[in-house]
Amino acid sequence: MRDVEAEMHRWWRAGEPFARATVVATWHSSPLPPGTSMLVGPDGSAVGSVSGGCVEGAVYELAQEVTESGTPVLERYGVSDDDAFAVGLTCGGVIDVFVERIDPAAFPEYDDVAAAVRDGEPVAEAICVAVDGPDPAGRLGRRLVVRPDTATGSLGSDRLDAAVAEDARGLLAGGRTGTLRYGYDGTRTDEELTLFVSVHAAPPRMLVFGAVDFAAAMARIGTYLGYHVTVCDARPVFATKRRFPEAHEVVADWPHRYLRTEAEAGRVDERTVVCVLTHDPKFDVPLLEEALRLPLAYVGAMGSRRTHEDRLRRLRDTGIDEDLLARLASPIGLDLGARTPEETAVSIAAEIIADRWDGSGARLTSLTGRIHRPHAVRPAAEG
Repeated sequence: MRDVEAEMHRWWRAGEPFARATVVATWHSSPLPPGTSMLVGPDGSAVGSVSGGCVEGAVYELAQEVTESGTPVLERYGVSDDDAFAVGLTCGGVIDVFVERIDPAAFPEYDDVAAAVRDGEPVAEAICVAVDGPDPAGRLGRRLVVRPDTATGSLGSDRLDAAVAEDARGLLAGGRTGTLRYGYDGTRTDEELTLFVSVHAAPPRMLVFGAVDFAAAMARIGTYLGYHVTVCDARPVFATKRRFPEAHEVVADWPHRYLRTEAEAGRVDERTVVCVLTHDPKFDVPLLEEALRLPLAYVGAMGSRRTHEDRLRRLRDTGIDEDLLARLASPIGLDLGARTPEETAVSIAAEIIADRWDGSGARLTSLTGRIHRPHAVRPAAEG
């Protein structure tokens, strides 16, 4: 995605028209989620992907046509069992791809969007990708750029802009990209217009507690997965940037106090994952008591079976009930037979991914049915 953003910025600044193809909806075993983009530049180069290689050739040709005509197109790509080698997704999925021409005249708000993304500020693009019926107002391809407190651009009417801005802010708050439908004048009960809302929010956070070797490996893999990683430990001599160079932040503070402060400041949300690697009750019990009461995506704690049972007893003594205890991934990670800190980090990351997408953790060779699940994040349990 960084390559896509860099090239888009360069071409837009140069005033050269190019095409952006964006996945706006998926079904079945689609390989990439909505919001994934591919660019076709003025020099004929292609950056990014919409399907992992299945339909890129067809999308490339369509993108060149759209760049020339300036007319946006919504195209569906799929595959049937008796036509598996035609243009389509050999994985059996179906995707809708919206292809549009991008240049400073067509997207004057882009500089504002790029600046927000660069600075880690939340912003959303709401683009009209389909019109069910005549489109004399030319709504197809129009966009509204939505921030938490402002909106620029227009989709064609004040009422539609107001409705979309309100709903886009809801998606923005949860860091979720999605599709919305409205009537021509913004009524939510009608479906003449299909809007794709592409959300650019700050990356989700991974809070790693315990300045140990496992935390260094966890910081590396968390950064690789796109998390903003913070390592926190109460001992300043161990909580140093030198020991954790790949963490975005290293904090010396009592873990439970740091988490409470971050939560009160609104800097953790339902996308945040917490990995407690201290396996010391004076640190992890107050921290887990705090974490389990928050609507986080994942809370895991390292330790032996004996440590786990002792930890549960101590947490029950603090008043944590069984429903909240059921949210705790302890002992942390999947059974991969991991031994080294790096292998253990892979085990923990695998559990986080499986938890996010409701994966079983089983070997695919032992399963039947779809490989890819729908691209929707399961809401975190309420504390």
